Amino acid sequence: MQNLLDPAILFFLLGALAGTIKSNLEIPPAISRFLSLYLLMALGLKGGFALSESGLTANVGISLGIAITLAILIPIMGYWFLRRFVTGFDAAAVAATYGSVSAVTFVTAVQYLENQEIAYGGHMAAAMALMESPAIIMAVILANTLRQNTKTQILDLGSGVAGLSGQPSKQSFSTGKVLHESFTDGAQLLLLGAMVVGMITGDSGKAAMEPFSTDLFKGMLSFFLLDMGLMAARNLPQVQGKSPALIAYAVIAPILHASMALGLAYLMKLPAGDGALLMILAASASYIAVPAVLRFALPEANPSLYFGLSLGVTFPLNILFGIPAYVSIAQYTLL
Repeated sequence: MQNLLDPAILFFLLGALAGTIKSNLEIPPAISRFLSLYLLMALGLKGGFALSESGLTANVGISLGIAITLAILIPIMGYWFLRRFVTGFDAAAVAATYGSVSAVTFVTAVQYLENQEIAYGGHMAAAMALMESPAIIMAVILANTLRQNTKTQILDLGSGVAGLSGQPSKQSFSTGKVLHESFTDGAQLLLLGAMVVGMITGDSGKAAMEPFSTDLFKGMLSFFLLDMGLMAARNLPQVQGKSPALIAYAVIAPILHASMALGLAYLMKLPAGDGALLMILAASASYIAVPAVLRFALPEANPSLYFGLSLGVTFPLNILFGIPAYVSIAQYTLL
């Protein structure tokens, strides 16, 4: 309940209310983009400053290894389950969305940990960056496999041979472009670059950048969550009429993913702050980076499905209830 009294969360609820009652309140896209870049830059700097103090430890390597493991396992599990209820392309798209991560959820969780005075490693920002791309790559591979299987079936039926000539080269180009974009995404480069700047400059950089990366952070996060509340409320109707199994997946799968992260963190004896962030990353779903790539990589998939589930269902649940719950569980379970 205390989480709901946080100003940033209250602004999220205000945005959700405004979107629900169809208010004309709107954050210009350029400002929304600036706010997201600011949050990533500030987060990267904070992580870099923390790493400059702690250095690269065994816990850093273990945390990053767990992050990559989760980023591979979650989309595989999601595709295996969802394939029973939707088409292969839709299953791949939703699995990729839930296999990737939400930067805003992570930033909100970091702010929550700081408010609760719970220590966490600065390298967790790098863990977030590492968890974004594997799901996209797997979705591209699955999509191309499905397309190839479809072509094989058509060829077996003895039709469409001429119309399929030359198609493989186009798929290869598309795959290469998607992979390039996933690895050179500007938001990721900014996050990791800011982390490197923080590591290099250390305490002197922290003192110089404190008004930017610390004092302004809470206000900027509140402004951005206001916009996210608007988006969540306006995309919730896209979920109406969807299969109950898909709605259940959007609610239950994040809890299962967080449980996987908790189990790995417990086995590897990670501290509570790092374990909580891994749980929150595993439970989150992308609604910005991955949907943007999927529109190009998987045009056969239904955007209202993967975008509506992640932003309309999972994101609000994580912001309002998931973050405090996962942090409490991590504190009780981990060191």
